[in-house]
Amino acid sequence: MKLNNLKPAAGSTHSRRRLGRGPGSGLGGTSTRGHKGAKARSGYKNKIGFEGGQMPLQRRLPKFGFKNINRVEYQPVNLSTIQALAEKLNLTKIGVEELAEAGLVNARGLVKILGNGKLTAKVEVVANAFSKTAEAAIQAVGGTATKL
Repeated sequence: MKLNNLKPAAGSTHSRRRLGRGPGSGLGGTSTRGHKGAKARSGYKNKIGFEGGQMPLQRRLPKFGFKNINRVEYQPVNLSTIQALAEKLNLTKIGVEELAEAGLVNARGLVKILGNGKLTAKVEVVANAFSKTAEAAIQAVGGTATKL
């Protein structure tokens, strides 16, 4: 096999339709564009969402919802995760730095401790926020919950 012998598989290529080459071609006259209208003209570009002058769908439907610019977004960490981390690394103090090193949170984000799971280790937990159940559970085992 050589480069000069290569050719496409049989039936995989088609000759291009040559429009506007006279009535004998069967594609003369309007050249498959129909009569008049924007689509028959040269330079026609279809705008996304344009429905021929009819009110477009995205303008017919009502707007809804909003984004609260004052929203404070926390990264959640459950008590079960803290228990597992305390057992694995034998820690007594768990803060945002330890959670970030373990790959559980982003060091720059705010962290909230949630009360999902069971905590048995006596741990000092330092975070930006705590749920009421998490704070109660940490204090129940003799640990401390410190807010940053």
